[in-house]
This record gives sequence, C-alpha cells and structure tokens, in this order.
Amino acid sequence: MIGCAEAVRQLWEYIDDVVDVGEKAAIESHLARCRRCCGELEFARELRQTLFDASEEDVPDDVLRRLRHMVEELER
Repeated sequence: MIGCAEAVRQLWEYIDDVVDVGEKAAIESHLARCRRCCGELEFARELRQTLFDASEEDVPDDVLRRLRHMVEELER
C-alpha cells in the first residue's frame, strides 16, 4: 500500500500510463480510498488538458495558483 506522497509523486506517470502494472494497481487502490489524491488526479488531468488546449495562450491564474499549491504540498 502506498501513501499520499507516493501517489501524488507518481500521478503524471500514471496519467501517461507509463507505470508498471504493480504501481498502477497500488495507485488505483490508494485513489479508491483517498479523496484528496483523487482531487489531485483530477487537477492534474485538467491542467494537462488546459496546457494542451492552450499551448500558445497564457495559463489561467487559478490554474497557476493550484499548481503552485500542489508543488508546495509535495515539498512538505
């Protein structure tokens, strides 16, 4: 079983589907029981889509704020 820090650390790899089967199962098991990390996953997916859709536009301030917050949480 993995904790929040490990799940969040692997979110981008999980979204890109580059984690191995065991890691994927561990992340999905954690997500099934952790609302906070589900929120982080949703945010990461939204951020990825926003960046993809607006590759030549500015990133909205609220997305930047949420991204900074996520990075700060990871650094703790």
